Amino acid sequence: MRSPFFALPVRRAATSAVLLGLLVAGTSCSNQSGSATAASVPVTIALVPTSTVPPETIAPTTVAPTTTTDPGPPVYPLTGIPVADPVIAARPALVVKIDNAGGARPQTGFNAADIVFEEIVNARITRFAMVFQSRGSDPVGPIRSGRIQDIDMFGSYNRPLFAWSGGNKTVTAAVDASDLVNLSQLRVGVYFRTTDKPVPHNLYSRTSALWKKAPEGSQPPVRQFSYRRDGDAVAGLPSAGVDVQLDSIKVNWKWNAAKGLYFRQMGGKNHFDAAGGQVTTNNVVVLAMNYVPGISDSPDAQTVGTGEAYVFTGGNYVHATWTRPDRLVPFVLTADDGSVVGLTPGRTFVELPRVGLTQPLPAP
Repeated sequence: MRSPFFALPVRRAATSAVLLGLLVAGTSCSNQSGSATAASVPVTIALVPTSTVPPETIAPTTVAPTTTTDPGPPVYPLTGIPVADPVIAARPALVVKIDNAGGARPQTGFNAADIVFEEIVNARITRFAMVFQSRGSDPVGPIRSGRIQDIDMFGSYNRPLFAWSGGNKTVTAAVDASDLVNLSQLRVGVYFRTTDKPVPHNLYSRTSALWKKAPEGSQPPVRQFSYRRDGDAVAGLPSAGVDVQLDSIKVNWKWNAAKGLYFRQMGGKNHFDAAGGQVTTNNVVVLAMNYVPGISDSPDAQTVGTGEAYVFTGGNYVHATWTRPDRLVPFVLTADDGSVVGLTPGRTFVELPRVGLTQPLPAP
């Protein structure tokens, strides 16, 4: 079925004078192999996340959501789940750029990350940004280069740590000039290469090691989404999930009511996390993006402004509008009736397709 909603206009993000100067200067492509500081590991690593909580236990009915009028107990800012360890709740957000080329799969860390973004990086491939805070993944990867669009995208995470393989001079200078903390493999010696994948698809690190590189005084992120209260009805209408086209990459998310989770497929096949099991999430948030040409023709998502949004949570679909007046504030998701969309406490996967390429599925 075709979506009954027309795309809303998107306002191009305002970019700082510093970044504009850097963009004009940049001409070279990003560092792809990044082998300068990564040690070679002669055997395949054991892919075991640091968290002891399996993702299937994060079900919509087993946690206590929060509300803006009655905050309730302290919650982890990127999941809305009540805090079990105040030390963990106080650590900064860690953004790790993840490869999605054929040689990189299966990747490690999806089902441990609080939030995952999927962005278009060229016509043939997407790239992920796994955002960790309440849990970690040892190892995590394969890790690849960043893009200019990452600077605006993660400005609301309160000076997050940014783990990536490195980039060309223009992108590197832009990251250094931003409030992202540059933890490139060229800056910190906590990366390694495995022997189970070819270069450049075999660069890994560990979230435990990356967090140790946080500058003194680093602070946790602010909450990025609103979450439902315990017992509140799920907004929207029943939906089996969503089909999303990210240029040549076709993604499908299917709702599993028994698990209380959405399961990911890519190219018509189940997408797996090397740490175990299919890639899942509690919420799928699709933000229709206007992409403009960036450095070396790499698409640049305009994440400041407004546009159409599709929210899938608890087996329901809510048509909404995303709004973000500044890169330093989170996206606000407003339903067509004017209410702020409440997500299920737990993990969230954010898809960033171009406008008009999202198809909600009917009720099962």
